Amino acid sequence: MVTRVPIRKKPRIGFHAPIKGGLHEALVVAKEIGCDTVQIFSRNPRGWMAKPLAKSSIALFRKLRRQTKLNPVMIHCNYLVNLAASDELLLAKSRASFREELERALLLGVDYLVVHPGSARGGREAEGIATCAKSLKLSCKGLKLGRLRILLENTAGQGACIGHRFEHLRAIIDACPRLPLGVCFDTAHAFTAGYDIREEEGLAATIESLNRTVGTRNVRAIHFNDSRAPYNSRVDRHWHIGEGHIGRDALCRVAQHPKLAHAAFILETPYDDPRADLKNLEMLRSFVEK
Repeated sequence: MVTRVPIRKKPRIGFHAPIKGGLHEALVVAKEIGCDTVQIFSRNPRGWMAKPLAKSSIALFRKLRRQTKLNPVMIHCNYLVNLAASDELLLAKSRASFREELERALLLGVDYLVVHPGSARGGREAEGIATCAKSLKLSCKGLKLGRLRILLENTAGQGACIGHRFEHLRAIIDACPRLPLGVCFDTAHAFTAGYDIREEEGLAATIESLNRTVGTRNVRAIHFNDSRAPYNSRVDRHWHIGEGHIGRDALCRVAQHPKLAHAAFILETPYDDPRADLKNLEMLRSFVEK
């Protein structure tokens, strides 16, 4: 199930906010530095076990969401989840963990849950795509998702990861017609997966491919990152805006593209400098307000 979103003249911008001080603090920080939107983890992204959300934490998060008026608010799924796994034990743990991520997203009242389609290591690509679709359906079974949308993120194609071609995302969406699915487009992942967005012609071809497969109106979020890894390397290495292999001018064209203006632009640049987020946000802001 895919729904339409209102047309916007320029995108909302934000970043992936740390949750060290609590989930609600991520909203406060995002608002204080001038964000319109924000992405967070709802728990430790590198562990299977998650501490249950306390009722007081849920209430505080929802209260600050209303006060800050950040929109959309999205959660990125933890990194261990592999919805396309060929290993049965890993697959079972991944489905249970993703179900938990869905439940946490519903409790917090966020708009989007972003997830990587997974890795088909040990199996064929087509099998991984089918397994991912089945995992999504099983994990969502019995849940009333309401306005929550699951966003499938394109990948760099490292290892046996599926999702490095937009056709993979389309196949998963087609296999889950009753689920509220959309797409999160990652610039660095697309670039290292073989979509050359450095020049105007390459960006035009990439946008056309997106539109032909998943539909640009269904791209609800953009992970806006430069790439430390070179073109078509199939390596996932995010970098600061204008300092990587994609470059400032190319990313400026992405930020200003009219077919992406409705999406939320989220920075996932490295935390190697405490000033990095402000610097990257300011550059993205200069792109969209130009």
